[in-house]
Amino acid sequence: MNVILLSGGGGKRLWPLSNDIRSKQFVRLFNDKNGNYESMVQRAYRQIISVDKNAQIVIATGKPQVELIKNQLGSKVSVCVEPCRKDTFPAIALAAAYLKDKKGVSEEDSVVVCPVDPYVDETYYQAVKRLETIVKEETAKLTLLGIEPTYPSEKYGYIIPTCKEEISLVKAFKEKPDRKKAEQYIEQGALWNAGIFAFKLGYILDKAHGMVEFTDYSDLYLKYGTLTKISFDYAVAEKESSIQVMRYFGEWKDIGTWDMVTDVMEECTKGIVALDDTCQNINVVNELNIPVICMGCKNMVVAISNNGILISDKERSSYIKPYVEKINSDNSFDKDSTGKYEVIDIFPEAMVQKVIIKKGKKIKFHGREFINEIWNIVAGTGKAIVDGDEKKIKTGDVVKIGVGCKCTIIAYTDLTLIEIQVVPNTSEEDKELDILNKAEINC
Repeated sequence: MNVILLSGGGGKRLWPLSNDIRSKQFVRLFNDKNGNYESMVQRAYRQIISVDKNAQIVIATGKPQVELIKNQLGSKVSVCVEPCRKDTFPAIALAAAYLKDKKGVSEEDSVVVCPVDPYVDETYYQAVKRLETIVKEETAKLTLLGIEPTYPSEKYGYIIPTCKEEISLVKAFKEKPDRKKAEQYIEQGALWNAGIFAFKLGYILDKAHGMVEFTDYSDLYLKYGTLTKISFDYAVAEKESSIQVMRYFGEWKDIGTWDMVTDVMEECTKGIVALDDTCQNINVVNELNIPVICMGCKNMVVAISNNGILISDKERSSYIKPYVEKINSDNSFDKDSTGKYEVIDIFPEAMVQKVIIKKGKKIKFHGREFINEIWNIVAGTGKAIVDGDEKKIKTGDVVKIGVGCKCTIIAYTDLTLIEIQVVPNTSEEDKELDILNKAEINC
């Protein structure tokens, strides 16, 4: 089974745990079979492999998420990196070219596209695997997986089939309706659009060539910035006449909002949390190393991180996005493999952050063209390398890194430092040039 797993999007609806750096699919909120916490992307990857241990999975994502994906899934996972955000059709087209040119997949082979964020059991991915067989039967050029609705939702788009059989041709697509229209759609046998697409690899490559002429994956990557920003639904599905849908009757939950997340959490609290006996239907997630006590709280979600604090009625939590957009908060983010960093404060010409590096790990070798760095070692021992010069470091040492110097730190023990990034007097033009020089492609 060839799977393109879409892992894009931001993090406003699960604020403050998620943000533009750590999107919702990387937050560890769910228990695996051993009771350990796992993220959406870890859960999806694990479930696909459990259904097909030989599945070839390519994760389509943006640059900021690559390190997160490798930290959570391992360095050998296949990642197709979008140079910039262009919505789902360009992302799928690039991943398809990646499968052909980097993974040697034949244009006659079946490919299934899946979003990373639904909460499902293994029967869902068994249905996904069945799509592979259906594609090979060539009864339609494009096959979808539709979710049997459990209520007239206003949150999802609908697929209108021509009949109520398990596999049916598609009559029409409908945008998110009001409740009355949703009820009418369901009476017609309509299905929720789950964003699952299956096709032969050559089919989507032909569609991509219709948007831009390219020779191979590398050429398409370089031309990615010229592609139109458009979803797969608008670019392909809604224009395709040879299209069918398979019904899925199992559990499916879109966990893009706090009320849905809390509905599937096995434990009502995570972190240092105490609830009194009068609390009812409350979930608390505390990422800080400080205690949180809730008393007399009912039907609420409370989330605490370095990015902020959310206290909300569960139903109202679905409407958080516009309020998060009003807050210009700076993101702090945990690096699961190397350690973590926390943004402490930001000034017009400087940023201060706390960095913790795990024993035996090192920070990525890097150099900043228009930033000076100062590392104040507050705990632990290790080795700093600055422009090839190596120096053992311990508590109390200070390491200064000038503009443009290449540097890294290797931790002999768990190592904590305070990093100060200072921007010298530099013109806005120089700062913009620095960004463009680091970009692989101009989007």
